[in-house]
Amino acid sequence: MQHSISKVLIVDDSPTQLHSLREIVEQGGYEAIVADCGERALEVASDQRPKVILMDIVMPGMNGYQATRQLGRNAGTADIPVIFVSTRADEADKIWGMRQGARDYVTKPVDPQVLLSAISAAMAA
Repeated sequence: MQHSISKVLIVDDSPTQLHSLREIVEQGGYEAIVADCGERALEVASDQRPKVILMDIVMPGMNGYQATRQLGRNAGTADIPVIFVSTRADEADKIWGMRQGARDYVTKPVDPQVLLSAISAAMAA
């Protein structure tokens, strides 16, 4: 029986952030899939069914909060845990993020160990 590698969807409008987050995710032993905006994240999440979604907040078009709420309203994606990965480090931002349905909140610049621990915990929950 083939062991499938867990997919992690990375949503960020910055190519630099996508690249660095993808490296961390792949070094952690996961398969990284990416979306560069909230709208695309909804499509990819429905098609690919990732185990966890790493969601940027500040993006053009649909922001991370809006995308997370949409994922939560869709029966096909409601059970996928979302971890916000953002430069917004205020406690108020974290609280608001958790209220939008996020499982966790990691601030940029990302500490690889913190991020991988958050991914692991979200998958185990």
